[in-house]
Amino acid sequence: MAETLGTLFPEARDRGDARPQHSTGILPYQAIRELVRSREIEATAEIADAQIQPASIDLRLGATAYRVRASFLPGKGVPVAAKIDELGMHAIDLTGGAVLEKGCVYIIPLIEALSLSSRISGTANPKSSTGRLDVFTRLITDGATEFDRVKGGYKGPLYAEISPRAFSILVRKGSRLNQLRFRRGSPAHSDSALRRLHEEVRLVHSAEGRENIDRGIAITVDLTGADGGDLVGYRARKHTGVIDVEKIDHYAVSDFWEPVRARGDKGLILDPNDFHILASKEAVTVPPDHAAEMVPYDTLVGEFRVHYAGFFDPGFGYSDAGGAGSRAVLEVRSHEVPFVIEDGQVVGRLVYERLTDVPDRLYGRDVGSSYQRQGLMLAKQFKR
Repeated sequence: MAETLGTLFPEARDRGDARPQHSTGILPYQAIRELVRSREIEATAEIADAQIQPASIDLRLGATAYRVRASFLPGKGVPVAAKIDELGMHAIDLTGGAVLEKGCVYIIPLIEALSLSSRISGTANPKSSTGRLDVFTRLITDGATEFDRVKGGYKGPLYAEISPRAFSILVRKGSRLNQLRFRRGSPAHSDSALRRLHEEVRLVHSAEGRENIDRGIAITVDLTGADGGDLVGYRARKHTGVIDVEKIDHYAVSDFWEPVRARGDKGLILDPNDFHILASKEAVTVPPDHAAEMVPYDTLVGEFRVHYAGFFDPGFGYSDAGGAGSRAVLEVRSHEVPFVIEDGQVVGRLVYERLTDVPDRLYGRDVGSSYQRQGLMLAKQFKR
């Protein structure tokens, strides 16, 4: 049973007053706990320890989903509730569970709310399992002019925009589909710093001297079956049943996915609006004092989008956390036109950010993480 807020902060392990290693950067686990204690992160239900990840917090759906006619951004000075009143079609009670149908757009107030200090901002992303189910999920705040961003000093409620794409899903109050990172200040990024970090840690395990670093470190796609077989990916089936997001290791893969096999030196044609799960050719490492994010969709490499559940926590793929050999799973959609991708083609870039301090817990065995040491792996709802 998960610990609740009252037991999160035993005095013997209290690091809330400790001086961080760096004054700017991504906040680690123990700093997020301090935001909870100081009520900069608030909630209408107790926050469980299991929600707090090495460098993020899982956000929970509230009791009501609003079906809306279209996605929106509220705009400066406009509350999300006003846009729901304008665009809402009907309300759905999530208390006992309800189906969110694919192709529809829903706005759901979250259980968590924020009252941040001026130097703390946030960035949200779908959780890994959410992205692998092709559930398009974005965070919205009152007065927002962009998705998935929380401005420094924001005080107010949080909302999730949810649009299932490949499968209809069953969710309930408390389901966790997206997560939020917090950043203190505006830490600088540079390719030279990334090169130094790569020399120290080997962030991607590619051939020596073949690293491609340019506003992030390049990730390429494996279409040969690097794990020894000819299975290189999965394509979502068009007509399937509903997926209950809370059921783990439950659904038969063949009921929802078609296998994609290696075809020698032939590339993979991405048909518009098909959804694929593929894997990177490189093993990826995120050292304990950094976090990483896959930069999604770059028109310079083609009309497709890769990996929109893009957070990599400290310790992902890190050998001391039991993660040696972990690959990046790629959630791939083509847009507008069919597009051919080739084995070894660059499909995205990992951007690394320094944490203010090493987290008290790392991704992996410390937190029972689902995707440590992963190869080509579907969402945790499917049978292994």
